[in-house]
Amino acid sequence: MNKAQQLSTVLVLCAGVTPLAAEDYEMRLCKRVEVKPGQFRMVESIEKWKPAETAVIVCDMWDLHHCKNAVDRAVQMAPRMNELLKAARERGSLIVHAPSSCMEFYKDHPARKRAQSAPKAGNVPEGIDQWLTWLDEREEKAGYPIDHSDGGEDDDPQEHAAWAKKLEKMGRNPRAPWKRQAGGLEIDGTRDAITDNGTENWNLLENHGVKNVILLGVHTNMCVLGRPFGLRQMTRNGKNVVLMRDLTDTMYNPKMEPRVSHFQGTDLIVEHIEKYVCPTVTSDQILGGAPYRFATDPRRHIVFLIGEREYRTKETLPVFAAKHLSSGFRCTFVLADEKDHNRFRGIEAIMDADVLFVSVRRRALPGGDLKLIREHVQAGKPVVGIRTASHAFSLRGKTAPEGHAVWENWDAEVIGGNYSGHHGNKLKTKVWSLDAARPLLGQKEPVRFESAGSLYINTPTRPGQEVLLMGGVDGVDRDEPVAWTFRRRDGGRTFYTSLGHVSDFEQAAFNEMLVKAVMWCVGTSAD
Repeated sequence: MNKAQQLSTVLVLCAGVTPLAAEDYEMRLCKRVEVKPGQFRMVESIEKWKPAETAVIVCDMWDLHHCKNAVDRAVQMAPRMNELLKAARERGSLIVHAPSSCMEFYKDHPARKRAQSAPKAGNVPEGIDQWLTWLDEREEKAGYPIDHSDGGEDDDPQEHAAWAKKLEKMGRNPRAPWKRQAGGLEIDGTRDAITDNGTENWNLLENHGVKNVILLGVHTNMCVLGRPFGLRQMTRNGKNVVLMRDLTDTMYNPKMEPRVSHFQGTDLIVEHIEKYVCPTVTSDQILGGAPYRFATDPRRHIVFLIGEREYRTKETLPVFAAKHLSSGFRCTFVLADEKDHNRFRGIEAIMDADVLFVSVRRRALPGGDLKLIREHVQAGKPVVGIRTASHAFSLRGKTAPEGHAVWENWDAEVIGGNYSGHHGNKLKTKVWSLDAARPLLGQKEPVRFESAGSLYINTPTRPGQEVLLMGGVDGVDRDEPVAWTFRRRDGGRTFYTSLGHVSDFEQAAFNEMLVKAVMWCVGTSAD
């Protein structure tokens, strides 16, 4: 046991925390891997982190800011952030508070003195005290996905002017009014550290035996990335660093390119970080429950549950969502574990879902996880399913592993289908729309295209099912429904399509149908 672990054990015992509380963190790291030039695939990996070898750095959570909306969002986020800090602290992780340019306020604070007195490390990186504009040429060539050249303020002009006057009356500089960290974030003088200095921060990390760093705070596209203690410096100098993506915020004005909502702007920066800088995690991985969500984020929340290996939907659905849904929806992807295919880490996100989008094939979930899906359905919330979703939680009569459960009537009760197999994989499926599809799809002309996926057998139809698309294959007399809406007994809406082959996502009509189906499910399109 090294000194950092010994100190962690002492602190845990002194705080009255049981040994169980100091168990390793189970972190789900999300990153984007470039598979072709400009084409990225979402990859999730699981790592066990020792709390004593992990630090949490709080970036620039100031008491005040020149942007009023930025202050409001920080105030919203602070309680959840404080919960995270308390939980990490009690498990033995180092907490570093880094409110830049506010060190004078903390000059006599024991946490400030702790940072100043940390022994100098023998491996202080060159340039660690500097702002790092880009991690490398690859990131610089990609550039930012949002234009924040105006400073990123998203205040209403009149409200901003009134806010500036208020700051002046408080004796603050309207352009830089911060003096300390937000009061809602507790600082433990016996364990935490305070610094905005790159060398001091590095000394702290090295002396505490820190290998893993969690960055949270503001602002993602500026300070979180560029500060001497920020993501780029930590990555460049060999720390296993992640951004806690649900406890951060950007400086972005929706009037600037690409002219998306403020919260979508944050999502775009998070994707940029996952592609070019480091992975990301969410606060529920330490606190439990669902990831944090801003109360002022008006977007509906879609949780994509993905667990099938044949149709590569863990690749196609994130691309589809980013292109077609991200402007009006907040998208969360919950992927089946690569080793335990019946486990979906992060499935608790369903508790906060407005829409559950399912692309799963024959999985038996742990009982508590399946219960989350049942509760979503019983609450009358929308469900969207594609391809294998009709038999998502059926094992075709096989016994589920101990502690796991199946939902054999899922197809009949939730999907509204009658799946009983499929025609040959070598047969091309011809797809066409019915008149009933026009109110939902808004098509003036009938939809017709060919799918490379096999035709699923879903006849006869069920009460409550409104068929939109039909499909047929050469040599088979009976056509099959391939897309429909379904009014469930619980009052909820379901849209399902047996399409979802990789090539289907290349069809404009298919993508348009999925988008409009999601809108129908949440009640914002034709009834």
